[in-house]
Amino acid sequence: MHGKGPWWQDKFNQQCVRITAAREIVINILHETEEHLSASDIYMKAHAVSPEIGLTTIYRTLELLEQMRIVQKFDFGDGHARFELLNNPGGKGHHHHLICVKCKKIIDYKDFIDDEINCLGKTQDFLSQKYNFQINDHLVSFYGVCENCRAVAG
Repeated sequence: MHGKGPWWQDKFNQQCVRITAAREIVINILHETEEHLSASDIYMKAHAVSPEIGLTTIYRTLELLEQMRIVQKFDFGDGHARFELLNNPGGKGHHHHLICVKCKKIIDYKDFIDDEINCLGKTQDFLSQKYNFQINDHLVSFYGVCENCRAVAG
């Protein structure tokens, strides 16, 4: 269990970063969603909670949270950066993404089978040895066409 406060407070304390209302609101928004939100999406939700929060504050907050490794930024090819919390207790856990190149739908994939885990583990070990690189984590995104778009194209 982490200190007295929410799980992310330890990172702020360790890095001597002040917890502001805007930072807490952004983290809570990301914690409470299953979606891959853009900065604009986060701004709309934050503005509903606290109308004085501006879009610039949201961008700065997301940049800081990304630097602190609290938030992960994704580019799924739709022209908008999307954000998720890293290491979110009670959240999605480790997952990969399936991205439809037509409708831009994003599917979280976490139902890994043993063969997939073994294959990724071997790939990670191989790359680590080949490049003398300590791998701490990985992100995997698969791009293709979803079932609905294939049916429409039919």
